[in-house]
Amino acid sequence: MLNGAELRNKIRKINGKGYKAYKDLEGGYNFGSYKLFIDHAQGDPFASPSRVRIQVDQHLAQFPSFLFSSRERRIALCDYLARCFSKAIRKYSKGIRGTGKSGLISIDAGKQEILERSAVVINKDFVEVRFVCGLPARGRTVLGRIAEEMFFHEIPQIVEASLYYKAVNQKEANEFVNLVEDQEFIRNSLEARSLVAFIGNGAVLPRESGVSDAPMRGPRVVKFQSPPDLEVAFDVPNHGTIRGMGIPKGVTLIVGGGYHGKSTLLRAIERGVYNHIPGDGREWVITVKDAVKIRAEDGRRVEKVDISPFINNLPFGQDTRSFSTEDASGSTSQAANIIEALEMGAKLLLIDEDTSATNFMIRDVRMQALVAKEKEPITPFLDKVRSLLGDLGVSTILVVGGSGDYFDVADTVIMMDEYLPRNVTAQAKKIALEYQTNRRPEGGEHFGEVRGRVPLPESFDPQKGRKVKVKAKGLETVQFGYYQIELDFVEQLVDVSQTRAIADIIYYAWKKYFDGRRSLREALELVERDLDTHGLDMISPFPNQKPGDYARPRKYEVAAAINRLRSLKVK
Repeated sequence: MLNGAELRNKIRKINGKGYKAYKDLEGGYNFGSYKLFIDHAQGDPFASPSRVRIQVDQHLAQFPSFLFSSRERRIALCDYLARCFSKAIRKYSKGIRGTGKSGLISIDAGKQEILERSAVVINKDFVEVRFVCGLPARGRTVLGRIAEEMFFHEIPQIVEASLYYKAVNQKEANEFVNLVEDQEFIRNSLEARSLVAFIGNGAVLPRESGVSDAPMRGPRVVKFQSPPDLEVAFDVPNHGTIRGMGIPKGVTLIVGGGYHGKSTLLRAIERGVYNHIPGDGREWVITVKDAVKIRAEDGRRVEKVDISPFINNLPFGQDTRSFSTEDASGSTSQAANIIEALEMGAKLLLIDEDTSATNFMIRDVRMQALVAKEKEPITPFLDKVRSLLGDLGVSTILVVGGSGDYFDVADTVIMMDEYLPRNVTAQAKKIALEYQTNRRPEGGEHFGEVRGRVPLPESFDPQKGRKVKVKAKGLETVQFGYYQIELDFVEQLVDVSQTRAIADIIYYAWKKYFDGRRSLREALELVERDLDTHGLDMISPFPNQKPGDYARPRKYEVAAAINRLRSLKVK
C-alpha cells in the first residue's frame, strides 16, 4: 500500500492533464491514522462521482463493542456514524467547485427511518465508511490543487470529526443505539402479546408537509394518547416502561370524520415496519415486520395471479385462477396486490378506503338486489376479511369513513376524534345490531388457495442494446434492460437507496436463483439469507467495488418490483 505523500505526488503530477488521468489515483493509501481507498475514479466530471473508502483500525477508532454487540445495535451504530460523517461533510467540505460534480463529497445517510445500509461497516477490527467524491476539473482538465485540498484538508477533518469514538457525541450515540434495540424488542414482542401494532403515548404522527417527512411542530400538534381500554405496556431493555395503544390481531377498523387523523394513523403504522430516529415523533410506532400496505393500482400489469378468492366468472371466460392483464382495473389490481402480498408471507394488510376500489371493498344490499351475484364477478373484501384471518391468520387494519357494513366483521373499532383515538368497538357492535343491513355474505366458508408462482428466467433480460442497464432512477423507478418498473404505488418504499438495492437484487436473483423451479418467495428468501450472511456488498454487480449507496429493502418491495416488470413470465 502506498502512503499519503505518494498520493499527493500523483495528484501534482496529473495537474492540468486530461480528466482520465485521475484513473492513476485508484488504489489504497496509508495516511497513518487511517487508510484511504480510491476504488473507482470517474472518467468524466459529469459522470457518477468516484467511489472512495476510509478505514480506521479499531485500536484507534475505539468504538466499544457493546455498541455493535447485536445485529440491530450494529445497524443502528452504522446508521448513526453515516449521519455523523454527513454532518462533518456539511461543516468541512467546500462543496462543488468547477465543472459538473467537481469538489463534491457525499455519503448515503438516512432520513427519518433507520435502515441497514452499506455506507458504514463496523466490526472488532475496523470502522469503514464509503462515500463519493467529485474529482475536480475545469472543463475536462484536472484541477490538482482542489483535489489536493479535498484529500489532504477536507477529508482528514471530516474523518477526525466522525470516525473516532472520542470525537462523536458519546451520549447521543448510546441513546441512538439503545433506542433501536428497544424498538426491535417491542416488535419482536408483538406476536406473544397477540398484537400487530403499537403506538406509544406521546407520539407525534402528523408530518411537516406533503413533501417533508419530518414531524409536524407547533402548538396545534396533538400528541397521541391511547384509550385506557387499549393501553398496553412494554418493559424494554433501555427505556424502562413504554405505554401506548396496542392493536390486537384480527380485523381492526379506524373510523372518524374527515380530517380527524385516520389516514395519518395508518401511514404511521405502515412506516412502523422500520425503526425511526430520536425526535422523529414515531419512535414508538412499531408494526409487525410482515405488514403490507394494499391499494388499488389502475393500469398495472398482472402476470398469472390467482385472484379467484375475490374475482370469478369474468366475461369471455377469462381464467381468474391464472389472471393476466396489461392494464388492470382498480378492483383486479387491488385483488392482485393482496394475493401477491400473501404469496410472500404477509401477516397484516393495511388498507385505506380512500385509495381502494369501491366495488372491491363493498357491495351493499341494494346493489345485491339489483345485480344478481351470478352477474357480479367481484366478491368484496368485506366478505373475505374474516376467512383471511381464520384460514390464513392474516390480520387487517382498515381505514373506513363511508361504509358501516364493516362493523359486522370487525374485532376492534378505533375512532379518531380530533387526532385522538377512542375505542368504540362496543358502540359499533350495538349499531350493527340495531341497524342490520340484511345483506347476503358472498365470500363462502373459506378464503381460497394461495399458490406460489415460479418466475421463468427467460423473462428477465437486463440488456439494453449491448450493455447491461440495471439501475434505480429515483425512488419510484427501476430500469431493467429496456423496461421501466414503476413503483409509485409501493408505499412502504422510503429511500432511493432501497430502490437502488432492489434493482441489483433482481439482477442477482435472476443470475443465481430464478431457475424455473423455485417460487418467487423461495428465491427471495434465499436472497435474504445471503444478505443476512454476507451483507449488501453481495448484490453489487462490480465485485471489486464496495458500494456505499445501498439500503436494504424488504422482500415485499422486491417482489412488488418484480411483479411490475412488464416482461415477467411465470408458471
